[in-house]
Amino acid sequence: MTKNVAAIAVGCLTTVIGVAAWPAQEPVDAAMLAKIRDEGLNRSQVEPVFRVLVDTIGPRLTASPAHKRAADFMRDTATRYGLSNARLEPWEFGRGWQLDKLTIEMVEPRYMPLLGYAEAWSPSTPGEIVAPAVMLAGKSADEIRAMSAQLKGAVVLQQPIVANFISTDRVAPATQPDVPQPPPGTGQRGARGAGGGRQGGAPTPADLQTAGAAVLLKPSRGMQGTVFVAAASRESTTDTLPKIVLAGEHYNLVARLLQQNVSVRLRVNLQSRFLDDRNSYNVLAEIPGTDPALRNQIVMMGAHLDSWHAGTGATDNADGAVAVLEAFRILKAVGAAPRRTIRLALWSGEEEGLLGSRAYVRDHLEGDAHRADRDNMDVYFNIDPGKGPIYGWYLEYNDAVRPIFDAWLAPFKDLGAVRNVAQGIGSTDHLSFIAAGVPGFNPIQDYVDYDVRLHHTNADTSERVNLQDVKQNAVVLASFLYDAAVRTEMIPSTVRK
Repeated sequence: MTKNVAAIAVGCLTTVIGVAAWPAQEPVDAAMLAKIRDEGLNRSQVEPVFRVLVDTIGPRLTASPAHKRAADFMRDTATRYGLSNARLEPWEFGRGWQLDKLTIEMVEPRYMPLLGYAEAWSPSTPGEIVAPAVMLAGKSADEIRAMSAQLKGAVVLQQPIVANFISTDRVAPATQPDVPQPPPGTGQRGARGAGGGRQGGAPTPADLQTAGAAVLLKPSRGMQGTVFVAAASRESTTDTLPKIVLAGEHYNLVARLLQQNVSVRLRVNLQSRFLDDRNSYNVLAEIPGTDPALRNQIVMMGAHLDSWHAGTGATDNADGAVAVLEAFRILKAVGAAPRRTIRLALWSGEEEGLLGSRAYVRDHLEGDAHRADRDNMDVYFNIDPGKGPIYGWYLEYNDAVRPIFDAWLAPFKDLGAVRNVAQGIGSTDHLSFIAAGVPGFNPIQDYVDYDVRLHHTNADTSERVNLQDVKQNAVVLASFLYDAAVRTEMIPSTVRK
């Protein structure tokens, strides 16, 4: 862009937004915002980074070799973009795991390949096995005890036919009244998409293992071949029972045949490995602050890089991780000089309980030894649940930030921004920082098909992401980073300690 074109762009931007759109007490640098928009929309590097993460590396299960490759790649890319001190920070996660092979087929009463995925950290089968399927759902404890001979070497179905398929997505609250939305993992949500819980009186996996069962099959509540997959016990060294989640329709087929007293035999080969490295890795990098009085204060932004293993983690959360890195690239490319230091974080272990961000908070912010670091942590921005454009931000019931965030969001109405909302959101990495007394925020995005089809499923693939939305995400994130890093005061918080 020439200087004349840049000047016209800044003038047009100021005209379109209007000075009245920004509260007088919260100025916004229109010239810098125009540069951010131009760089992010016209010279984006989103696509090549996204393609490597999603198509080349693929699923990035925490502590797997694929996650380590992704972390190395993002660190090296941050270095190439000119970020300072790009590094990996290890933290102890526990046993890593890798799936090497899985086939599951019905061979009797007819042949049919079945759609299923091993739970993460599932043990292997002893090579390929062909075994009868046995249904335990609906049977009493006495009836199950009487079936001990049938359980030995069998593929066991313990849960009933799936009737409560997941069919409802959340609604983006930016388009709704300010009422709390259920956090991830509650109600009809993907985090509970595999199975429906153990039935009262039913044997535990340990009981089935003792009885000599060969494989435990679980149903997914996803519709039309959507398979929600999470994890088996990752630290148990005594659990040797392989566990596979089947598409609900295929699980129901096998269950119906058994209900009709039709003999069903399945062929299964599940091969997995437990890994020696007990560490996982967060990716960190910075753009140093330029103001001697403020450069020790930190404005931080992150997303989780890890994913589950059935899909390729495109919407959960490669799009978020790519948008964060691109936001930092944009700021470097436009020559932004933030007064405060801005820090990038790409977490691992989010899917297992926000473990990577919690490890960072524990090692850098918690306790009396880190009081000064905690006091200097201005704000943490995170991007995770949902996909599509950023509509606004969850304000975590922090009324003091509303006029600030409203002013920062106003310039992006033409790119899809709608409004900020009072409520908060659960189950993602900003909560680790809020728990330490640091204000933390996550944007609102689209949930269409996210809970029903994509969240922790085999359908979370590249096709579900519109890269134009990721470009918009990066522009909004870069702007919020810059606005926070040049603001005279720190972000107000009701929880700062």
